[in-house]
Amino acid sequence: MSAGPSPDTNAAMVLGMASTAMPFAASAHDEAERWLRILRLHGESGIALQALGVSEAPLEPQAENGRGRTGAEPEGDGDVIAAVTEGAVLIAGRRGAGTVGTADVLVAVMGVYGETFDHVLRTHGTDRAEVLERLGMHMPDAPASEAS
Repeated sequence: MSAGPSPDTNAAMVLGMASTAMPFAASAHDEAERWLRILRLHGESGIALQALGVSEAPLEPQAENGRGRTGAEPEGDGDVIAAVTEGAVLIAGRRGAGTVGTADVLVAVMGVYGETFDHVLRTHGTDRAEVLERLGMHMPDAPASEAS
């Protein structure tokens, strides 16, 4: 049985940086901000996010509620890196891709964080539909963390 596509260089860097950044996040909202900051600098997700005008800092003040993720919770011990990675592999596999790209990681982050990530996108001047259109992608039927 195949493990699915493996991350390309940019996706591997994004996942590696995220794995070092997430332990320092104070909330799911903070995690989502960190994902966006990392993704906007690498690969096809970076090209798309920058083309949409997503900058390092939010465009509007943030009112963080700290209530946690509103999307699907990662399975197991709550390892969001594993949940995003599994989701990205599933998304790339559904596309028939040989490797996982940063666009796959971005879509997986959207699936794991749900409305929390949508809020972060809005504070940076864009939304899920605009990002997905720019990437030429769509959300998978099941949230990334429900991949088996």
